[in-house]
Amino acid sequence: MAPARAPDTRPRARIPFVAVAAEEPPLPPMLAFVKTPYWERVDEDTKDGLSELIEQLGEQVEEIELLPSAIDAWQLHRTIMEAEMAANLEREWDKRRDRLSEQLRVQLERGHNVRAIDYQRALSRIAPIHEGFVELFEQRYDAILTLAATGAAPRGLSSTGDPVFCTLWTLCGVPAISLPLLQSANELPLGVQLVGPRDGDARLLRTARWLAARVAAS
Repeated sequence: MAPARAPDTRPRARIPFVAVAAEEPPLPPMLAFVKTPYWERVDEDTKDGLSELIEQLGEQVEEIELLPSAIDAWQLHRTIMEAEMAANLEREWDKRRDRLSEQLRVQLERGHNVRAIDYQRALSRIAPIHEGFVELFEQRYDAILTLAATGAAPRGLSSTGDPVFCTLWTLCGVPAISLPLLQSANELPLGVQLVGPRDGDARLLRTARWLAARVAAS
């Protein structure tokens, strides 16, 4: 018998995912704009584009400060990620270390040096951070509005770009979607990110459809 508290086995009604995602929101969604502590990494082109979007949305967007409990999320994520990378790639580290990229070798080196107590402490901090966002969604907001990246996609194949605007939501295990609603000066797409509550994927897609339609109609 599966554990009573296992989230994947608890009894619940099947969500009509496609129907919910395709329908119109009952009311215009309220969005919480969050800059995060890494706003200084964003290029001016992207900042200007997002400012115009927020101005266009008017009273449907409110800027809020990031919850104090979430400030350390980026360091917690790195601790967890690199410790688990070191464990999962142990064979490659032992037998093919010379064939790994320098960046990956550095991450694995740090991962091998993570203490068990620091790993467990980082895991224990996820729930309090997530709970703060649960309260935010329950009280007022349909989704969080933020950037998907610090700017347009980088040239070449050496990097997929800076993931700093995705880290917090990855740590919390909440759904996020990137919409190419903006454009850089060199005509590359700039992503706007919407984040929703855990298990709220269908409603987040509904909000994303509303936002895309609102921008297209302007």
